[in-house]
This record gives sequence, C-alpha cells and structure tokens, in this order.
Amino acid sequence: IGAGFGGLLTGVRLRQLGVRSVRLIDRAADVGGTWYWNRYPGIACDVESYVYMPLLEELGYVPTEKYAKGPEIFAHCQRIARHYDLYRDARLQTDVREIRWDVEESRWIIRTDRGDEMRARFVSMANGYQAKPKLPGIEGLGAFRGHAFHTSRWDYAYTGENLERLADKRVGIIGTGATAIQCVPHLAGAARRLYVFQRTPSSVDVRANRATDSQWASTLRPGWQRERIENFQILTAGGQADEDLVADAWTSITRKLPVMRHDGDGGVDPAQRGHDIEIADFAKMEEIRARVDGIVTDPATAEALKPWYGYFCKRPCFHDEYLETFNRGNVTLVDTRGRGVQRITDSGVVVDGVPYELDCLIFATGFEVGTDYCRRTGFELIGRDGVSLTQHWADGVRTFQGLCTTKFPNCFIESIAQAGLTVNFPYLLDVQATHAAWIIAWALERGVTEVEAAPAAESAWVDTVVTRSAASAERAQTCTPGYYNREGKADNKTRQGSFFFGAPTEYADILQAWRADGGLAGYLIRGGSP
Repeated sequence: IGAGFGGLLTGVRLRQLGVRSVRLIDRAADVGGTWYWNRYPGIACDVESYVYMPLLEELGYVPTEKYAKGPEIFAHCQRIARHYDLYRDARLQTDVREIRWDVEESRWIIRTDRGDEMRARFVSMANGYQAKPKLPGIEGLGAFRGHAFHTSRWDYAYTGENLERLADKRVGIIGTGATAIQCVPHLAGAARRLYVFQRTPSSVDVRANRATDSQWASTLRPGWQRERIENFQILTAGGQADEDLVADAWTSITRKLPVMRHDGDGGVDPAQRGHDIEIADFAKMEEIRARVDGIVTDPATAEALKPWYGYFCKRPCFHDEYLETFNRGNVTLVDTRGRGVQRITDSGVVVDGVPYELDCLIFATGFEVGTDYCRRTGFELIGRDGVSLTQHWADGVRTFQGLCTTKFPNCFIESIAQAGLTVNFPYLLDVQATHAAWIIAWALERGVTEVEAAPAAESAWVDTVVTRSAASAERAQTCTPGYYNREGKADNKTRQGSFFFGAPTEYADILQAWRADGGLAGYLIRGGSP
C-alpha cells in the first residue's frame, strides 16, 4: 500500500527474491509518493542525492546535482518502477478504504473506493512517514476569501508555472520549516509582497549545492553507493569513520561534536556527558546564529530568525538563499514569538492584533506525525479477532522489529516508529523492505500460510525501545513543539513511538543477523513446513 520509495523498494526486493505477484496500490496517478504530490517551487532533497536516491548503481544513474530537485527524484521513482516491472499490476488512482484479515483463508481483503475486493496473502504498509497534510488549528481557518492552498498540493493554475501570476499579488505563507525554506526564495522573487508568518525559526546551515562532476561520476567503482550510504549513516547517527565520503553539513555534526558519538562515552559519568553535550550543542547553535547575523542586514529581523533551542529539537535545515531573502524590500518576516497566527479573517491574517491583507495564503505547515496511524492512512486495518490497529495501538505503537505487530499476521508496517535512527529515510525503508521481502519469500517457499509477531517478542521489543528512548524523551521535553515531541506532548506514548536507539547500523545489523540465523525467532508460524 503506497507507491513511494517504501512501496517501490519492497517491490524491488520481492522481485529480486523471485516473487512475481506484486501489486502496488496508491491514490496518486503515478508512483513517487511524496515526490509525486510535493511539487512546490524549489523542492529538493536535503540529504545528498547520491545517498538519498536508492538503486542508483543498479539502474546505472547518477543524479545531476549533489541535492537533486523534485522532478529528477520523481523521474527516478518512475525509472525504478519501469526497470523492475512494477507498473504491470499496479492499481493507481485507487484509494484503500479498509484492509481486513480473513481468518478462514488466511488472506487480507483489501477494499477500495473503486469497489475492488482484492485478496492478498501478504500486505506491506508503505504509506509514507509524512503522507497526510496538516493544517494548523487557527481560528477562522476557513474564513479567508482569497486563494489558499497547502504546499504539498501546490496550485500552479493560480500561481502560474513560473509563479508569474503572483506579480501583482500579496502572498502570505504560514510556516518556516523545511518546505518553506525551499519555496520562500522563489515566492519572494515572484510576488509583489510576501509575508512570512513564523512561529519558530528553523536552524539554517550551509547547503552548498553543486552540479555533479562528470569526471568523478565516471570513476565510480562497483559498490560505490552502498559504501557511501553506510558511511553517511554511520557519521550522521553518532558513529566514527576513517573517511567522510559525503562531507556536507549533515556529516560535519558528529565530526564537530564528538561528544554526540555513541562510542564517545569513555567511561564518563552520565551527568558529565550530558553537560558536555549541552555545551557542544550550544556552540553549534551559536555558529548557526552567527550565520544569520552575517547574512541578514536588519538587526531586528536577524534576531527573530535565530533559533533559540537545541540543535536536534527540530530537523536541521540547509539552504543558501533562504536567509538572504529577508534582505529584499518586498519581504516581511512576521514573527509570532512562538504563539502562532492569532486568527485568519476573510481578507487575511491577524498577528498580535495587526491585520495583514492578502490575496493568497499558503500553508507550509507540514504533515501529521504522531497521530493515530489509521487516521494518517485514511483507512482502518482490522486484524485477527476483529481487532483494529487503532485499538491495538491505543496506548502506543507496538511492534516486533519495528515492522510487525501481534494480531496482524502477514502484515508489515514500514515506519520510523520503533525502527532504526536515521536522517536518510530511504536507507531505513530499504532495510525494512529487504527484511519484509525475505520473510515473505521464506514463507512462500515453504508453503507457510501465516507469519505473526509473537506477543512476548513484541513486548520485549517495545520495552527495549522505551528503555533506550529515555534520554531522548527527557531532552524532547525541553524542546520547542514540533515533530520530534508531538507538538510538545513528550509523554509515554511518544517514547513508545520513538526510534530504536542504538549504534548507527545496529537496527539493520540485528535484522541481518536474524535472517542469517533463519529460525524466525519471535514469530508464530502456521502451516507449511518451516
């Protein structure tokens, strides 16, 4: 379910293991997931494209830039689907309405908005980590009589393909996260007037994008991408490596902050280590704040653009034109000092009693994260004994290996919850896709009808996640509201849905060792001859 990188990678890994009957189902008209839907001006990956875009070596492709733009990434998704024949049985422009377990036939029944009733032995939920656009809970949200849209559903019919129709427009954008940072410079260059409404400033470091060096690309040796992906994962998840192959602002973090490394304890007292991390974090944020002063000319605007929180409270951003945008005469930063927009009226936005008249209002307010899983997918998953996933996860996410959950046999839920820590999500998706495909192929080869996470294994995995997330959860409570603490709700449910914290590649290593053992420990096996 889902034809973004998660669904595509699951399909690819199944194909490679000889599984022929694979169907992708997606509400979009093509594959690509987030890269199908998100087409706002300036969209690009914020992780180096040579490690972000999967299967480059297998498809003989090298991205044109260090940080590829959205259309190139979308085209790569299509390339993957064509190469591995995943379009063949795909059902696109199809919305799943319900997935229900048939205990008599050991099959999942998938009902759609087209009246389909498909039957599948295995289901992989690859709906994406950020799939449901989020609108802010602002008074008068529907009152605005001008034109309004969310960045993930950019309205080029209104703005023009090159934003030329904004030349006489007063445009407001709510939100200053990763999406806004990419599209604000383009809006500023096109609109008569641009108002940027900020709740919390992002930390914006150097991106330094550049075209791919053709000579470098021609000398890449076999295995180059896997080596680069692993190197990036190690360096960005707190490890050490002899060489930094990516050498960008992401990988410089642990290089500059050695106390952040997982192997940097050296027997240091935890309290002392915590103190050292705070000092190192402060130094990094001072560097970010100094960059603002060095670029933004108006002192008051510069001060408002400086992030005041810890470095990892929010996902760091990287851009070379965003801060410079606030030196333009047609751009106004409206800083709400953490309170957000007061209300929306029929003619614009009100902040601190001051009205801002607008022709167009754009919501760069991100996606739902941390809400009930089935609320985000838009349909319910109903497992054994009629138990819904919403019921099973009422007190928090419960999985074994970050993929499977009790009462939902033959079902794999690709998610960041209870899975390995990474800033490069396709890396994690591939780890999970490889694991799910292996289990499916193993079961099909042996005629096994059901593979289900054992309750004891699920509980043990949950306990491990909660225990390991203690330090992170404590830190999250001191952070500004955002994705990482469920908008300030750093409670036990948040801890239970956190990453599987550990050494940089520990999660992937655990799954790989488990497959090598071949005993399917932690799963209940029914039917066949295991």
